[in-house]
Amino acid sequence: MAATTSIIERCKPYIAVISLQFGYAGMNIITKVSLNHGMSHYVLVVYRHAFATLAIAPFALILERKVRPKMTFMIFMQIFVLGLLGPVIDQNFYYAGLKYTSPTFSCAMSNILPAMTFIMAVLCRMEKVNMKKVMCQAKVAGTVVTVAGAMVMTLYKGPIVEMVWTKHMHPHSSNAPAPVSAATADKDWLKGSIFLIIATLAWSGLFILQAITMRKYDAQLSLTALICFMGTLQSIAVTFVMEHSLSVWSIGWDMNLLAAAYAGIVTSSIAYYIQGLVMKKRGPVFVTAFSPLMMIIVAIMGSFVLAENIYLGGILGSILIVAGLYSVLWGKYKEREWEKANEIPEPVKGGESGQTMIEDIEANDVALEKALANKKAIVSGENDVSVSIELPETMPIKAKEVPKA
Repeated sequence: MAATTSIIERCKPYIAVISLQFGYAGMNIITKVSLNHGMSHYVLVVYRHAFATLAIAPFALILERKVRPKMTFMIFMQIFVLGLLGPVIDQNFYYAGLKYTSPTFSCAMSNILPAMTFIMAVLCRMEKVNMKKVMCQAKVAGTVVTVAGAMVMTLYKGPIVEMVWTKHMHPHSSNAPAPVSAATADKDWLKGSIFLIIATLAWSGLFILQAITMRKYDAQLSLTALICFMGTLQSIAVTFVMEHSLSVWSIGWDMNLLAAAYAGIVTSSIAYYIQGLVMKKRGPVFVTAFSPLMMIIVAIMGSFVLAENIYLGGILGSILIVAGLYSVLWGKYKEREWEKANEIPEPVKGGESGQTMIEDIEANDVALEKALANKKAIVSGENDVSVSIELPETMPIKAKEVPKA
């Protein structure tokens, strides 16, 4: 029973981050459909984080009312920047890039996230790189291979690979965007690629800063709710600047509402909370190392929902990405094992007296010095004169006089 419990505990972080990738994949497909129907991505970001705040704030208020740390100015500023990095910069640029490209391409471009996060973690001294160690070599090599796989998917298409479920599908879909000229498509593709790179930079910055903030503000539910609430306010301000028509705010019981609710509840509130918990135990690189799986999931789901074609380059790139993924994870696993083996134990408290082991050692040293002092107190027997032995200043102990006969 104990062995089973131990296995489940070790598998929890892996199950959590893999579930996150399925949630993110569904968000990409639903959001692409919504954007194709004309919804503004600025408004989508506002509604998304409004739903996220409403979903998680009650749990934060109730479950963490006694353990919530005190809000300081520095923590508030960190939450303010987290709101900018995640809800505002990352989400707006990612949705813009998704609008100009495709879900599979967007996920492929976001696979540079582990490399960016790893580099930023090294610069922030959250990750140590010693190329003499095999585990560090595995992390670096895995990051390079993961990025290479994403680039293969982007730059090399190759022939279309017919899947069993796509052979008899109609080549056009009602959810696909209207056809445009080749020149316009290439221009939009380049613009979308730049937007996605900016979004990925902001996303990696979010992971690093969130890990730093959680060291002092460890109430994860409250932190998630505050990030979503701050992001909602900031996104409203950005939307009023970028969108001048009030009609863009209208939303009904359609795909737009589903996209906002799904993205807010699943990929903002729940995802922020879960990734924060996993990050606290395993670090930011572990969380981002699973992001390539989202691309594979989206490629399969996109072939069903959006009738996207799957190319040979995508399959080859996916193989490289998975290989790089497991190389990074192996390096992280070996690093954790090494840290456990070289961990310095903390001082252990003593018995009921509450003294620590250090205090007990000091007490024993005092007793030993007293015994040595008494042993050195030699009294002359002929003149019955007492002899005073001068002891160190740290031990002010005086030798008693010998009574005269």
